[in-house]
Amino acid sequence: MNAESNLDAADRALINHLQGGFPIVEEPFAEVAKHLDMDEEEVTRRLSDLLARGVLTRFGPMYHAERLGGGLTLAAMKVPDDDFDAVAEAVNAQPEVAHNYARDHAFNMWFVIATETPERIAGVIAEIETATGLTVHDMPKRREFFVGLRFEA
Repeated sequence: MNAESNLDAADRALINHLQGGFPIVEEPFAEVAKHLDMDEEEVTRRLSDLLARGVLTRFGPMYHAERLGGGLTLAAMKVPDDDFDAVAEAVNAQPEVAHNYARDHAFNMWFVIATETPERIAGVIAEIETATGLTVHDMPKRREFFVGLRFEA
């Protein structure tokens, strides 16, 4: 069963609305609720539920690391199945690592590295390779695309 089939119309509307941005006002959840014909408590309850069920993996701002002077790259590793959990723990121990996902592919672990400086990326990769004994394949961004996500109501 896919995540979308577990969403009711109000969940879909909430996710769709928040994809367009989060209001920067004194009571942002109340502002969201007003646009969705909900009350503030329902908005926060639904968000908590979506996070708890794993439908949403995070709720928070997306920073453009490069515009802030930092570095950002996509990385992948070939991890033996028996070592996957231990390697994931070592990779995730790096504070610069986010969005670590298992994939059904020869490169079965993919993650994002976001650093305070572009030069720090190489250091994080070296630390992961030392901790795991595995090669990290660095795939820096050449061009940026924005892919919107919308659910049918």
